[in-house]
Amino acid sequence: MTQKTITIFQNGVNLSAETSRALTDKLLSRGYIVNDDYTEDTDLIICVGGDGAFLRAIHRCDFPNCPIVGVNTGHLGFFQDVLPSDLDQFIQQYESGEYNVQELNTVRAIVTTADGDKHTHLALNEITIKGRRSYSVHLFISIGSQPIEKFSGDGLIIATSAGSTAYNYSVGGSIADPRLKLLQVTPIAPMNTTAYRSFTSSVLLPAELSLGVVPEQTDGPEAAIYLTNDGNETSYDNVKSIEVRISNTTVHLIRLKGYDFWSKVKDKFL
Repeated sequence: MTQKTITIFQNGVNLSAETSRALTDKLLSRGYIVNDDYTEDTDLIICVGGDGAFLRAIHRCDFPNCPIVGVNTGHLGFFQDVLPSDLDQFIQQYESGEYNVQELNTVRAIVTTADGDKHTHLALNEITIKGRRSYSVHLFISIGSQPIEKFSGDGLIIATSAGSTAYNYSVGGSIADPRLKLLQVTPIAPMNTTAYRSFTSSVLLPAELSLGVVPEQTDGPEAAIYLTNDGNETSYDNVKSIEVRISNTTVHLIRLKGYDFWSKVKDKFL
């Protein structure tokens, strides 16, 4: 067997640390190189923890080209495919090629400020756009080049199919099969009155269309925009526009033999 390099990330809780040590010992005994720092020659990333740890690993590695697999020591574990009790079985399946690599689409937001600077944010689950805390935000929305509405409410979630079961689902968005290449725009506490008219349900966009967002207010203390990508928050003043679209970057997630998305949905939610 060609010697392979495996990088293990874990979230620091006791079960994750114990699982990581056991996994490291098993892999070393089989001739693998094991480390906790991602490098360009890493052949596989193993993330031990829950979905939050999985997302942190993806961002820490800057959306790596190599495959990644999750060992679930957390709660929901939607991205995680291996249980701590099944480490030997996982290693056997990995070595014999009894798995598929699921290509997960990501979403990209480009924030342009009034001075012309551009800032890019990438996410696997979702991009969230909100205003100053405890304040409603007012946003002019376009799809492609077509103006659609002035949204008023707490904010917007722009989720990938993979992220549809996360924050998006908790605020009433739909579950989307990750094989669908789309974006789901879900309002957070939208206003729909005689004064403010906003969509109150999700809008699904095909991969070739982008979402344009222009804040109504661009200066003053109430004009701050908070953009969050997979839980990483950045605040901006004087935002001129935000463009959100499907990114060409993908995450290569290992799914073991027998994995079925809708079976997992049933197990996790019903």
